[in-house]
Amino acid sequence: MQAAAMAAMAAHSILLSSASPSSPTLFAYLPNSQNPPLLSSFHGVSLKLDRPTHFRSFNLTATAAPKPFTVTAAKKAVAVLKGNSNVEGVVTLTQDGDGPTTVNVRITGLTPGPHGFHLHEFGDTTNGCISTGPHFNPNNLTHGAPEDEVRHAGDLGNIIANAEGVAEATIVDSQIPLNGPNSVVGRALVVHELEDDLGKGGHELSLSTGNAGGRLACGVVGLTPV
Repeated sequence: MQAAAMAAMAAHSILLSSASPSSPTLFAYLPNSQNPPLLSSFHGVSLKLDRPTHFRSFNLTATAAPKPFTVTAAKKAVAVLKGNSNVEGVVTLTQDGDGPTTVNVRITGLTPGPHGFHLHEFGDTTNGCISTGPHFNPNNLTHGAPEDEVRHAGDLGNIIANAEGVAEATIVDSQIPLNGPNSVVGRALVVHELEDDLGKGGHELSLSTGNAGGRLACGVVGLTPV
């Protein structure tokens, strides 16, 4: 019995000393005490080896980094209106992010009453207000009121001059942005001689100009510091 025990210990020592990373057969698995042992013999000596356990695997899932939060800065623009008459004024436009544009108007020298007020397509005043072209109309629609679904983007309705000939108004509109493909920067604001009929007057010009008459003063919209 003592000889057998010594032989087992010797065999066990030999196995341990001869093990190396290149011998995965004996040492590739982690022991699991819940599994019954396997019996193998070495020169007549029984050795107890644990059954191999299951390998553990880990799933690594790549997660896309969150998109950075982008803040669009507010923008501001100004137009100084002048013409061949005594009519003149200053119009400021402000837009916060992608929201609507707020237009603050103050024009003097007008006759009392309503006057058509529009954004025209071009910022060209080489031939006075005539060279500013038609109303800004990127969607190719007919003329209408600012609240109409069918309208030019440049249809801003009427401003009303008081008894002193001063018109002050605040207009909020979502179709005249200061950035993007339909930006109004570089285009022109025009105040007209007559009231805009908002496309409902039945005149031959109602669906194109609102029959608002001549162009009294105009100014090119340009960016200014906020």
